[in-house]
Amino acid sequence: MESFLQLTELISGYVWGWPMIILLLGTHIFLTFRLKIPQRKIFTAIRLSLAKDKDAEGDVSQFAALATSLAATIGTGNIIGVATAISLGGPGAVMWCWLTGVFGMATKYGEGLLAVKYRVTTSNGRMLGGPMYALERGLGMRWLGVLFCVFTAIAAFGIGNTVQANAISENVSIICADYFAPEYTKMFCGFFLAAIVGFVVIGGVKNIANWCTALVPLMALFYVLGCIYILCVNHSYIPDAIRLIVTEAFSTKAVGGGTAGTAIMVAARYGIARGLFSNESGMGSAPIVAAAAQTRNPVRQALVSSTGTFWDTVVICAITGLVITTSIIAYPEVSVEAGAMLTKKAFSMIPFLGTPILIFGIITFSFSTILGWSYYGERAMEYLFGKRSIVFYRVVYILFVYAGATMSLTLVWNLADIMNAFMAIPNLIALLLLSNVIARDTQHYLWDKHLGEEGTDE
Repeated sequence: MESFLQLTELISGYVWGWPMIILLLGTHIFLTFRLKIPQRKIFTAIRLSLAKDKDAEGDVSQFAALATSLAATIGTGNIIGVATAISLGGPGAVMWCWLTGVFGMATKYGEGLLAVKYRVTTSNGRMLGGPMYALERGLGMRWLGVLFCVFTAIAAFGIGNTVQANAISENVSIICADYFAPEYTKMFCGFFLAAIVGFVVIGGVKNIANWCTALVPLMALFYVLGCIYILCVNHSYIPDAIRLIVTEAFSTKAVGGGTAGTAIMVAARYGIARGLFSNESGMGSAPIVAAAAQTRNPVRQALVSSTGTFWDTVVICAITGLVITTSIIAYPEVSVEAGAMLTKKAFSMIPFLGTPILIFGIITFSFSTILGWSYYGERAMEYLFGKRSIVFYRVVYILFVYAGATMSLTLVWNLADIMNAFMAIPNLIALLLLSNVIARDTQHYLWDKHLGEEGTDE
């Protein structure tokens, strides 16, 4: 088992190394300019996300689809992951994380467009879509769609389920450490969490979307308000923090006796990797739920989908990075700590409420991720084995919630990282080979100002 663990660590490190980073970031940049920088329509996109196309086909509103997508992407990575990137790559990693989010909006836009364009309607009127349908219907590559679904169904048990349940049980056990033994707390937490997840996911996409619609704005609001309070306390350090983030992002100084340019490479590697992993642009997960949205045409939902990356990385990850960097400047001793401790010390500046806000954020972010990924896994299983497989998958998914709350997850983390990378490859193939389709629809609906026009699925 120890040898297998080392092997998974090796594979995980390789698949999330520079080749994958270059492929993902390269796709982000290519689509940004191929589509004539759709990021400049961010305010239109936000407006559309709050509107309803009541007469349009779809299972849930555009906002509900966005909330479900955000539920799956906004996770512990936004809190702990950014701090880890800073601890490993320095404050300059924040700049690279932010840039990844800005360019990644174009990829998330393209994913949303293809999801709606190639979605299908089942016999009972449900909308199904995602990279597997784009690969099958747009490129005639069903075999690659099957591979994408296999990787998605497996990844859902990892990053979308067990690791999130573990994060919740770990934090609850810390809260209750003075009253109950950790193992009993984790068992109880596992049972309780599995029961709530079961109650939500058995209700299907509309129930999941309703919960996410209520939960995502609330959890984001509490967390962002906590960050704003810290920035108010550290307001005098904000200019220095911004200067440090920008200069270290492009610094060519040697690190640890290395050659010139080492610093910029380290900051870029950890910042880009954190941004890519956080917002899931290019991974192919978000378009699965985007396909269920009630939308007049593919471009309207594409714009709404792009706001997911905007809120996740451009806003939340950037605010987290600024909070941690100002805290490092204000309290130099913090800089020697590990990623998780960086965040904990930063939030400890909020009197009485700092730790509760941080723990509330971790728990709610993790719970929402479990809900969002349950939908992704179900759609992957339905594509592979038909609708009858969904009940079985839900039962197993709920059982894994309990397992994740009570087990050690080093191996699961490694396997989840590998599956997530394997998910991205078929999705990126669809995006790149269908980029002409994306560009054509974008030109017609967006740049030629036909955004209100009714569109048709392929």
